[in-house]
Amino acid sequence: MSEIALALRGITPYIYGTTRLGDAKIPRAGRMKVAQAAMQAGVWFHTARMYGDALELLGEAFAQQPERVPKLIIKIGWNSIHQLRGSIEEVIRPLGLGGVQLGQLCLSGDLAEDFARGGDCFKVFRELKDEGLVQGYVVEAFPWTSEPSVRALRAGYTEGIIDGFIFYLNPLQRFASNELWQELIDRQQPVISMRTVSGGPVLRLRDEPGFAWKEYLQKRAVEVAPIFGRSGVASWTEFCVRFAHSFPLVRATVGSTSKVDNLDEFLTAAQGEIAPLPGEIVREIEMLHARWSDETDMHAEPWTM
Repeated sequence: MSEIALALRGITPYIYGTTRLGDAKIPRAGRMKVAQAAMQAGVWFHTARMYGDALELLGEAFAQQPERVPKLIIKIGWNSIHQLRGSIEEVIRPLGLGGVQLGQLCLSGDLAEDFARGGDCFKVFRELKDEGLVQGYVVEAFPWTSEPSVRALRAGYTEGIIDGFIFYLNPLQRFASNELWQELIDRQQPVISMRTVSGGPVLRLRDEPGFAWKEYLQKRAVEVAPIFGRSGVASWTEFCVRFAHSFPLVRATVGSTSKVDNLDEFLTAAQGEIAPLPGEIVREIEMLHARWSDETDMHAEPWTM
């Protein structure tokens, strides 16, 4: 097994996203309860410094049950090589850890350009890995950050150091550009999908005013709801987990929640052998993704989607 494959070995089909663990509007005891339930389930976690006090809460949970500390994916990177080490340390310090499984490379500015041209950042990636701060890397993609990854892939710079790619991939969103998506397919690059259920049940996104975070999600829900209805799948959560795992490239899907009941839905949908959705259902949504990418995603201002 290659070193790259080793970094993803044992990844759980569902990864607990910790976004809501830092929401101060939710009682801390309730947030701790769901964190501990996810630890008990043995799934990988995804977290970041920008999620309020999620890291401090997780650090407390990890200290209480050190035998249950999960493997972690953390957001790192930013605008320059000089921020890489600090972006790791600011996460692992409150967690009480010496390193994590995967660093999610969030690349912008000079760092994104350095990555695209195979620059010095790759030397730093190796140094941080050799020190044990991370075991591997996945590169984050958004419509407005896809182009550097396309360039790096085509030039072969990612080989031997980048383990895969991570981006929103669900029935309403595919945040890799059409060009990057095709490169990933052609090169059989591992993918971790994010935002499993697209922000909530599709019928609520379609019908409930204000439920969708942005208007475009409500419009997409109008198109996807009939497809979900025809699928015969009992729940939106199951549909979304199966959708993500309908793609051979996908190793796992990251879904966040602050409720134990919702966590249980994710865990149930991801247990055992996950059946892919029928091919015609997947293809219909893929066609929507391709159209949405060209019509909307690639024209969006950064961080507006």
